[in-house]
Amino acid sequence: MAEAHQAVGFQFTVRPDGVDLKLSQEVIKTIYLSGVTAWKKRAIQFKNGVLAGVYPASPSSWLIVVIAMMSSLYIRIDPSLGMIEALQENLPHRDYLSVQSRAVLSAILFATGLWLFLIYLLRYMLKALLSYHGWIFESHGKMSRSTKVWLSLVKMFSGRRPLLYSFQASLPRLPVPSVDDTIHRYLESVHPLLNSDQYDQMERLANDFKDSKAAQLQRYLILKSWWGTNYVSDWWEEYIYLRGRSPIMVNSNFYIMDLLYITPTHRQAARAGNVVHAMLQYRRKLERGEHAPLRALGTVPMCSTQMERIFNTTRIPGIETGKQPLCTDIVQHLTDRKHLVVYHKGRFFLLWLYTGGRHLLPSELETQFQRILNDTSEPQPGELKLAALTAGHRVPWAQSRIKYFGQGVNKVSLDAIESAAFFLTLDDEPQGYDPAKAKSLDSYAKSLLHGKCYDRWFDKSFTLISYPNGKVGVNAEHSWADAPIVGHMWEYVLATDCFHLGYTEEGHCKGDVNKGLPHPSRLQWQIPNECQEVIETSYLSAKLIADDVDFHGYLFHEFGKGLIKKCRCSPDAFIQLALQLAQFRDQGVFCLTYESSMTRMFRDGRTETVRSCTTEAVAFVRAMEDEGRLALFRKAAEKHQNMYRLAMTGSGIDRHLFCLYLVSKYLGVDSPFLKKVLSEPWRLSTSQTPQQQLNLVDINKFPKYVSAGGGFGPVADDGYGVSYIIVGENLITFHISSKFSSPDTNSCRFGQHICDAMLDIQALFKPENDKTTVDSDF
Repeated sequence: MAEAHQAVGFQFTVRPDGVDLKLSQEVIKTIYLSGVTAWKKRAIQFKNGVLAGVYPASPSSWLIVVIAMMSSLYIRIDPSLGMIEALQENLPHRDYLSVQSRAVLSAILFATGLWLFLIYLLRYMLKALLSYHGWIFESHGKMSRSTKVWLSLVKMFSGRRPLLYSFQASLPRLPVPSVDDTIHRYLESVHPLLNSDQYDQMERLANDFKDSKAAQLQRYLILKSWWGTNYVSDWWEEYIYLRGRSPIMVNSNFYIMDLLYITPTHRQAARAGNVVHAMLQYRRKLERGEHAPLRALGTVPMCSTQMERIFNTTRIPGIETGKQPLCTDIVQHLTDRKHLVVYHKGRFFLLWLYTGGRHLLPSELETQFQRILNDTSEPQPGELKLAALTAGHRVPWAQSRIKYFGQGVNKVSLDAIESAAFFLTLDDEPQGYDPAKAKSLDSYAKSLLHGKCYDRWFDKSFTLISYPNGKVGVNAEHSWADAPIVGHMWEYVLATDCFHLGYTEEGHCKGDVNKGLPHPSRLQWQIPNECQEVIETSYLSAKLIADDVDFHGYLFHEFGKGLIKKCRCSPDAFIQLALQLAQFRDQGVFCLTYESSMTRMFRDGRTETVRSCTTEAVAFVRAMEDEGRLALFRKAAEKHQNMYRLAMTGSGIDRHLFCLYLVSKYLGVDSPFLKKVLSEPWRLSTSQTPQQQLNLVDINKFPKYVSAGGGFGPVADDGYGVSYIIVGENLITFHISSKFSSPDTNSCRFGQHICDAMLDIQALFKPENDKTTVDSDF
């Protein structure tokens, strides 16, 4: 440990004539440099905090206002309308100040107050402008005059060179939709899925709810929206994620893959060294708030709150107690963590990420990782499958954590894992996409999603996985953030790894090798037999889940976003309608379909549901063998785009109904309508993973430097989970998951149905493919 290493450099001997101190100059230098780095970090954070705090103004603008007020004293013009004079008369201890001093101090105070008022006025005006969402409902490629004026005003009030959190105070709150609108949209969404009797029954339940209980629940929800920054997000995190007692492996966690075609080096330690160093660079910019905020149209800012918890974050299992009757996990976020925990062949190692007040260089990290790979020591009793506790059910893990890891070396070691910047697994089996191997993408995805069920710490915000052939990937816990947040970090890391850090001709990290670093240290465990039995039980239950995952990865090369745009259609709507066609051909029926849409144009926004199986989509699918299919497709695509836009702008269905249901539970109000809505299964769950959030790599110039994106496990026992990624202009990747235990699903078969559906829909547009391209990604 670091404490032991530093103790070597500080020794003293007690003698009859006094105390003899022996100080190591190297240790003193290290301590000094660490202190200097810490103060520099605080200074930068303070500076950036001030810049973000006064945005869209700047600190220099305060000086301009002060100078203007001071100038007014000499030209005998009072722009304060007597307020400066009033301040002079009411200054404390004014008798000790000269007349001129009182005038100057009063002018500075008034100028400061005026400056703060102008800042809040600018923020309010910007918030009012950002509350307008008419632009998103306009046809792509056609911008109205009013939208152009609005966009110019947003740019004018947005200031220059914003930092990551500069816009947070200016983002509008998520609006609460009206009950009438939500119920109308809900009934419209389920109409194609129910027969006439079922629909009539649901309509009666909805109308009864609207006429009796809805108004009371809505009032409480509006009150919550006024009091909090977001009326959904805190409840969504707690009730959808943290209160779940089933395993989070497969059921909640998701994964992200490495570059699809390129492996920068085949040396495992070197690739891990570069990637970890790039992550540390990203974290440093994140802590300082130096990343540029994401902005739609290059102007409309997105909320950055979720990014605060990328690093130094762990989900802690909760347990029922007398004081806490409801069982819920918590998300523990720490600051300034300086170590990493590495898992390799059943051993846990602690690795310090700093030396001499700086990050370890890539070559130094490579050396440390190679030392771990070369370590031949055996796992301690119970250590091999210890992480299976995080893969199994939450209650046994919570009970074991209190009983067996609450004191002694077990507590010290567990604290080291839970307080680490993140978790790294040096895997011992190669993975990655290989065109020569039919199932390589499937195997790669399953390895990232669940591994061996005991070689990823599923509670960490994310686990970085490094393979012997140089490939890497990420398994991410879902409660603290959504996939685009991890994707943002991952894009930065891959671009930095390949285009900024690089490797030597032999595949090693660039830079000198420093063999003087202390070796990574083993974490110590004393795990009793009773705890080992719990570990084995958790492992077996997790293995059943992992073995049941039927995964299929599919690379659709026939066409991509470029050709879809020539069809004057939204790529997302095109793919969603293809999924509806594939679902109908696969199952013979339509089903409730979930598509995730972001709501980050609002403060603390996360996601909303787009119900993709609409009446228009059903009509199109049924008409695929009839005439008039193209017109029906366009109608269905326009309907899907409108649903997506409504979800993005806070007028979705499901989050509102979810929060109304929670309010009813708090108030003890029984609602058969809300119970039925919240119990409906999502047999087709879909999500698009965004690409090129940072635009650090020109994929037209470097087409091989693209990632296959990521995916997730099936949501329903008899359904499919589909993640799709629109990669550049000519590639779409699909990640399809289902369960082997379901006799009705088959991921490979569904992948073929998707491919056929994409081609069949594209065939409808062949006469139009040469028409004008429309820039549309929604």
